[in-house]
Order: sequence, then structure tokens, then C-alpha cells
Amino acid sequence: MTLQALCDAAGISVGYLSQVERDLATPSLGTLAQIAQSLDVGIDYFIATPSLEDGITRDGERERFQVDGSSCVYERIAADFAGNTLSSFVMTVPPGFVSETVSHEGEEIIYVLEGSLTQSLDGHRSVLNAGDSMHFRGNRPHAWANHTKKPVRLLWTGTLAMFRPRAVRPIQPSPQTARPAKPRREKKS
Repeated sequence: MTLQALCDAAGISVGYLSQVERDLATPSLGTLAQIAQSLDVGIDYFIATPSLEDGITRDGERERFQVDGSSCVYERIAADFAGNTLSSFVMTVPPGFVSETVSHEGEEIIYVLEGSLTQSLDGHRSVLNAGDSMHFRGNRPHAWANHTKKPVRLLWTGTLAMFRPRAVRPIQPSPQTARPAKPRREKKS
């Protein structure tokens, strides 16, 4: 697949993908999902996350992680089991963070726990404060930003399959062993 074909399929520019390849830009999860879908691989091809033994997560005990290069912090609160369709995270978005605009299959629900988040949906911006929520289809162009001087904490839940369980580089020590995901390589015959 050519670089142009991948960009056309993923709905991103060649210049942006080139920056991602050279570690000059960090794609959002939505963009990473679009790239993965275009390559016919799961998003876990690029990243991996902690695995949960059961469906209960305890405050203060969840492993926190980041996607390489991103300043957003994720805490996985959903369990992974055969046939599940939801992913759910408590996200901490630092002051000044702005995501790129993405669209993808599935749907999302955002519920702001603390702070003020600016959510753009189809070009219309809405400010969501603590206690506010938004539910939308992922195929509508969307982006979000923290234009304040304080971190924003939000609950993100969606049907977009993100972060299939594997070990990641946690940002805090955990009882589980963590190691970075290794790229998959095809074996030569």
C-alpha cells in the first residue's frame, strides 16, 4: 500500500502521516483507529494496555497509562472479555491540549467529571462543564480541547474497539509487569 493510498483510506493528509512516522506528531486514538482500520489491523497493533483479571476496578488501584507522545492520561475502567463492545476510560486532559478532528465507526459518550472541555462536533463547538455529557455517532467529525488552565477529568465510553489488553508502559508502578508493545512483523518464507 502506498503512503497516499493509506492516507486516502484513513482520511488524513500525507504530510500529517509523515510527521507521525518521524515522531513529530502524535495521532489521537481516533486517528490511530482510522489508520489501523485502513491497514486492516487492530489498534493494538500500535499500542497495548493493561489486562484486567475481572470486571471490578478500584479507585487508586487502576493502572494509568499514556499513548506514546500524548500528554493525556488514561485509566481503563472497563473489563475485557470475549464479545464485549464497550471501551471505557477515565481520562485526564492537561491544560492547553487540543486533539485533531477525527471520525470513525461506532459511538461515544463523554461525561465531564471535573473541569471544562470544549467539544467540537460537525464544526459546532460546545463547552461541557462538570456534570455535562455528550453522546454522538463517531462518524461525525469531532475534536476536543482543554482551553483552561486546569486539567479536565472525563469519563469516555464508546463502541470503538481501542486498547485491547496487553501490557503497556504504565506511568505509575503497578503490581503487574508492564512492557511496551512490540510491532508485529511478517515472517519471510
